[in-house]
Amino acid sequence: MYCLGTFDTAHEHCLVASGTTQQILDRFLVMSDTVGAGIDSPKVTKWLEANVEGAQGPFSFEFIAGGHSNLTFSVRDTNQNHYVLRRPPLSHGLASAHDMGREHRMIAALQNSGVPVPRARGLCTDTEINGAPFYVMNFVDGHIVRDIPIAERVLTEQTRTRASESLVETLAKIHAVDLNAVGLQDFSRHEGYIARQLKRWYGQWNAQKTRELSSIDRVHDELSKRIPEQGPATIVHGDYRLDNCIVSSQGEIQAVLDWEICTLGDPLADLGLLTVYWTGPNDEASPWMSQYTTVKGFLNRSDLIARYAKITGRDVSNIEFYRAFAYWKLACIVEGVYARYLGGALGEKQSADLEPFKLQTEAAANSAQEALSRLN
Repeated sequence: MYCLGTFDTAHEHCLVASGTTQQILDRFLVMSDTVGAGIDSPKVTKWLEANVEGAQGPFSFEFIAGGHSNLTFSVRDTNQNHYVLRRPPLSHGLASAHDMGREHRMIAALQNSGVPVPRARGLCTDTEINGAPFYVMNFVDGHIVRDIPIAERVLTEQTRTRASESLVETLAKIHAVDLNAVGLQDFSRHEGYIARQLKRWYGQWNAQKTRELSSIDRVHDELSKRIPEQGPATIVHGDYRLDNCIVSSQGEIQAVLDWEICTLGDPLADLGLLTVYWTGPNDEASPWMSQYTTVKGFLNRSDLIARYAKITGRDVSNIEFYRAFAYWKLACIVEGVYARYLGGALGEKQSADLEPFKLQTEAAANSAQEALSRLN
């Protein structure tokens, strides 16, 4: 981020980077076999010089982040330009989640929309260049808030409040984008978003599950029966949370990152997911991720929901449905990651080393059931 939006620890979303994006790079840049395997330096150098205005070699390539998600590399050139290159993992998982053209198209379309995104610089679809498609964007500086020490150090109580507000305001901007004006009207189907998502992720669950988990089946069946009527389709980010954004010291969102699973559909799915990730100072604890937004100054979940409703005018009375869907979807996603890691995507690992993934899948499924129980 850019971008350390996928720097994994034992728990899928309990992440540990800190500081400004430049400080994060200084701490986590890893010169490893991943660079050699993920970047064909001579060919990529020629492509950058030919396709990215102002780029001039020699280039330095440094691995920032990766894992089950797209791999992210810092790229610097002799003119002191700083870029970010994104490519699929070396071991591909779900194809649509690693579609470079799709991710690049979304970021490029949003350049002048009012939604803060990095400047897109180029897309390469010729797999002869680097073994897989990739795209390049500008590096964006700022803070990535991932834990309590960072939140306390880089933001004041007042700017934490502002970061909460800006996060919601930015989500509202995403959902207000005129699809025709930015050329995204044909990005995906518009109608039946939740039904499509249930079919997709249940199919993934059944294809990759490592054991039977009846709660996944029960929640799927109940959600299928209770899908709310969808209004006009909007952009859906698909993984919208504070640590997938770059924040200024004043608490303003500087860039929204990690558009890997963006699509068109029901905007309330993004709001439901955001509230699953978010635990405010007075909120009931969530089992899902680190509780860095519990620091004084951050808004509570209900405040986020109310602010979104006020800005957008949307009816949020069914938010527990979308929270249940978000937990269920996350359970399916983490199970897929767990299955790939069991299959050797991390190299040789003992089953006990991967136990947190299994437990997180089960916790998310249980939370989905609890959210459903709160529906009228």
